Amino acid sequence: MKALMCHAFGPISDLKLEDVTDPTPEAGQVVIKVEAASINFPDALIVQGLYQFKPPLPFSPGAELAGTVHSVGEGVRHLKVGDRVIASTGHGGFAELCVADAMRVMPLPPGMDFELGAAFVLTYGTSFHALQHIAKLQAGETLLVLGAAGGVGLAAIEIAKAMGARVIAAASSADKLELCKQVGADETVNYEEDDWRKRVDALTDGKGVDVVYDAVGGKYSEPALRATAWRGRFLVVGFAAGEIPKLPLNLALLKERAILGVFWGDAVRRDPAQHIANMKQLGAWFNEGKVKPFISERIALSGAADGIARMASRKVKGKVVVLPGA
Repeated sequence: MKALMCHAFGPISDLKLEDVTDPTPEAGQVVIKVEAASINFPDALIVQGLYQFKPPLPFSPGAELAGTVHSVGEGVRHLKVGDRVIASTGHGGFAELCVADAMRVMPLPPGMDFELGAAFVLTYGTSFHALQHIAKLQAGETLLVLGAAGGVGLAAIEIAKAMGARVIAAASSADKLELCKQVGADETVNYEEDDWRKRVDALTDGKGVDVVYDAVGGKYSEPALRATAWRGRFLVVGFAAGEIPKLPLNLALLKERAILGVFWGDAVRRDPAQHIANMKQLGAWFNEGKVKPFISERIALSGAADGIARMASRKVKGKVVVLPGA
């Protein structure tokens, strides 16, 4: 089979499309014929050795995918060859075949094609977990989303609206902010402008936002934390800006703010039943038209390395889907 391979942690440009041996499933695993996989920011980190999880070398990146079950390992009862499925695998998705832990594989939701399925699990799973279980976002509250035009950001907008919240989307350009409005954001701010925090204050009548969803980090985090209300909740989701911020903890003290970490991958491992329940809720919202991944590009496997590099440079809106069969 063909796969995009990483042989050493380093520059994204070192990734190579190669012919490799087809995988076989061990006990508790399945092999999936990959119809579509999507690019996420952790893919850029993991190949550079910058992610908290480092798979054994060599490996193929690609954390989420959709396809059909190709073969089934010993002990797997809930899946069979030919099943249409979605999966979050951590890595291995940018290939024609991918081995997956059977417990991280679930049926493709009704009415969802492979491309949408490949763009669904990680981004929507992360954002739902963050807003529902960590922030405990309530109807009528105001959410500020940093990096709102990215995959998890757009998912956070849609999910927050489905939960009855008001959403202020923050991104770096007019076209990104227009996309955020299209998917449901109530207000937008350009956080490349010097006075963006003042605009957030104005939009909340000086009260501040109830929850911040921060998937960006860097220089944007401290102003966002300062823009939270009394007992506001600040979600640490990721660091797409490339810098882990050093936040003054007196800001938490002054308004009894809570700074809360979001580690969706480990939450899935620790509580798989809750993950399944979350995905059922998200599937129901998809069927109701409340959530739908925005796919900005569809590329062949040969273009996956370039797509990862553009994701790392924050030049991607929504999701880029890789089609191994193209």
